[in-house]
Amino acid sequence: MMVAAPSILDPAGPGARLIESLWWPMLWISTAVFVIVCVFLLRAMARGRRDGYESLDRREPRWGEPFIAIAGVFIPALILAGVYVYSLRQMDVLSDIGDDASYEIEVVARNWWWEARYPNGAVTANEIHIPAGEPVRLKLTAADVIHSFWVPELQAKTDHVPGHDNYMWIEADEPGRYRGQCAEFCGLQHANMIFYVVADAPDVFDEWVANEAADADAVGTPGEQLFLDASCAGCHTVRGTTADGDLGPDLTHLATRETIAGVVANSRENLRAFSADPHTFKPGVSMPPTELSPDELDAVVDYLMELD
Repeated sequence: MMVAAPSILDPAGPGARLIESLWWPMLWISTAVFVIVCVFLLRAMARGRRDGYESLDRREPRWGEPFIAIAGVFIPALILAGVYVYSLRQMDVLSDIGDDASYEIEVVARNWWWEARYPNGAVTANEIHIPAGEPVRLKLTAADVIHSFWVPELQAKTDHVPGHDNYMWIEADEPGRYRGQCAEFCGLQHANMIFYVVADAPDVFDEWVANEAADADAVGTPGEQLFLDASCAGCHTVRGTTADGDLGPDLTHLATRETIAGVVANSRENLRAFSADPHTFKPGVSMPPTELSPDELDAVVDYLMELD
């Protein structure tokens, strides 16, 4: 279920391929320059040992000499100008804000989790579903400090800035699961501010987003009432109930998610452990350890696992 550490050199979308197409030429050009400089350095050292450093010709260099003018001025200028023009073209495409995209998702960055809001009212956390093969426009906002949205296999980094909305586009070639990471240090749990972009086949995405927009079904269990009566309802929302807190993630369809807080697999055991003491998984989070008894906690966890 968890995915390996992503790489910009393993592109899975047009945005990442643009970055890769810029990265490789710059690497080879830099490598060639490094090798040439090393060759001249080694040649100078060998000559110094052979002839003795005191006997080396120490005339002042004449900048009008063809070799110096061509190798030291004109060739570097051409290389830098070429790379600059080429990178401007790639950066122009990457910096497009996705006005042509047919779908927009608002992604809110928080300490230390991610909230995704869809046009039809669907809300989820730490897992952003998109239709595969289609460009999607993202509206990036921040609820607290500066964060940075980065999915190496799909797109470049874009910052979430408090009080300012940034926009970007993202696209995956085919269905898959792609790990994202906050790329701007944002506090104690910055390293665990993980999310996943899940690219679904278009028909699967339509079904998923319709389900996520629906209210939770009332289950009428003791755990449901315990959840609504406890402090849980003050921090979390479960649409279709009186729980309407906005400090923590929306839990309306918690059971459909593959992770808890982006860091552990979504299972009953992990959910119980996280609910009992979330600081074991993410020290410093706003959620306090539970005050429920073990039996009450079991009942609440049973209820949450039915929210699909």
